[in-house]
Amino acid sequence: MFDSLTSKLQDVFRNLRGLGKISEDNIADALRAVRLALLDADVNFKVARDFIERVKTKAIGAEVVKTIQPGQQVIKIIHDELVDLLGSENSALQVSGNPACVMMVGLHGSGKTTSSGKLARLLRKQGREPLLVGVDVYRPAAMNQLETLGQQLDIPVFVKHGEKDVQQIAREALAYAAEHRRNTLIFDTAGRLQIDEPLVQELVRLRDLIKPQEILLVLDAATGQEAVNVATHFDQALSITGAVLTKLDGDARGGAALSLKSVTGKPIKFVGVGEKLDEFEAFHPERMASRILGMGDVVSLVERAAEAVTAEDAKRMEEKMRKGEFTLEDFLEQLRQMKKLGPLEGLVGMLPGGSEMLKGQDMGKHEQEFRRMEGMICAMTVKERRSPQILNAKRRQRIAKGSGVSVTELNTLLNRFGQMQQMMKKFGKMQKMMSRMGGMMPKF
Repeated sequence: MFDSLTSKLQDVFRNLRGLGKISEDNIADALRAVRLALLDADVNFKVARDFIERVKTKAIGAEVVKTIQPGQQVIKIIHDELVDLLGSENSALQVSGNPACVMMVGLHGSGKTTSSGKLARLLRKQGREPLLVGVDVYRPAAMNQLETLGQQLDIPVFVKHGEKDVQQIAREALAYAAEHRRNTLIFDTAGRLQIDEPLVQELVRLRDLIKPQEILLVLDAATGQEAVNVATHFDQALSITGAVLTKLDGDARGGAALSLKSVTGKPIKFVGVGEKLDEFEAFHPERMASRILGMGDVVSLVERAAEAVTAEDAKRMEEKMRKGEFTLEDFLEQLRQMKKLGPLEGLVGMLPGGSEMLKGQDMGKHEQEFRRMEGMICAMTVKERRSPQILNAKRRQRIAKGSGVSVTELNTLLNRFGQMQQMMKKFGKMQKMMSRMGGMMPKF
């Protein structure tokens, strides 16, 4: 989402790194470029102005550390101010009650229903017993969508088709939750194409009835500066406790994320980073600031990898590689685990300097190659995957035809895999030799 902003800030940082000393004059151009980059990213103009003033004050008043170049010091100040702008630290969801109620509010099309399902999945992983409650009585498809999500997640859903009284649905949902021992109710409320008073008053009455611990405003990241007006209106009426920012994987410019906390004083608690139900994560301001500045987000990448691959699986695969027993079946498993981590572009973007690596690269083409490799391996029998040496010309023709590729493409895959196997075997032998040498060393 922040690609354009990241690229512009990287250009600014390249100029700052050669800075000999810090003064109002020699950082003026850099700060002007940062301000324009923020405005171009749809950041609220008051937020951008105040941000630049704080950076300028701190940079000029900073005591220059001898071991750090002046330009690097300015970059550090920008990073710290960006973290502060985004909310300083992660704000955890408060759902300790029994039952705990969460209201999901926002405009129509912001992603409330999907975010409700994603949040329910996340809370179940944390040991809660969620119940999804459909109180959007104006859009019949909303209740149907919520029921579909519940089936996919195996999480119960409470809806009352035909009932128009939102408070009555809420009362029955609370009774249902008590009877079925569900300790966290997530209310998927109605939205509108624009804010109107009847909608707001209906939400106020629902809030007063269920007394939610959390009122989360769901905002589409593409909303831009209008997100600030929406957030302000909902906050004044309902006293929201935080926000969920959706569609962070899109091409929105990111102004909503950078403006929200500063204008409303309420933190972003979660972000939707894709369409899949597991593509939903807690919002960490420092990690997001590092991504925006092109410094990567290795912590989130490791967390995502740990969720996709268990320690046992990783150890088993490492053992196979070390012994030279890695097969095409194992390679297929690795490809599928990699897909669980999310789009390739997002993964590279989490690496330090990843934004620079992505310039001019067509990640879609690389992902297409991975899909073709997966198709070729899936067209093989289990025996062929485990023993690719049996793949004669006739078998190769069958596999190529079955996976929609040419025999040449299949041969390329097999040759690369064969080379990889040889490298693994050499590495395994080297490890054994080093281990033996270590055992022969005298102990002091």
